[in-house]
Amino acid sequence: VQLVESGGGLVQPGGSLRLSCTASGFPFEHYYMTWGRQGAGKGLEWVSAIIQGGGTTYYADSVKGRFTISRDDAKNTLFLQMNNLKPEDTALYFCARYATYGSSPTSPLHRRGRYEYDYWGQGTQVTVSS
Repeated sequence: VQLVESGGGLVQPGGSLRLSCTASGFPFEHYYMTWGRQGAGKGLEWVSAIIQGGGTTYYADSVKGRFTISRDDAKNTLFLQMNNLKPEDTALYFCARYATYGSSPTSPLHRRGRYEYDYWGQGTQVTVSS
């Protein structure tokens, strides 16, 4: 199993970035996927999640209306479109696979524990600064 993020970088406030997470080694279409982030000196924050098939999405209040999660199961890729970026969005962003095949978490996004996810990417750095 491998998850590889890309697309991070330095962007000015108000700018946009599109992150990608390319998955391999498992049946991607059957897994619930999540984007998380961790800023320097800050705790883990789950940013967004998407169910199998992509029909339902979830967002943290801090990014709602600015970020859009999507998935392309044919290409085994998860995306995060980030618009109107703010300095407080600066963080290492990573994708994570929910541990249970074919299932979805029952807890709210902001209450998910690390233990609920079994594979993580190495992360891609997003820096929002003028």
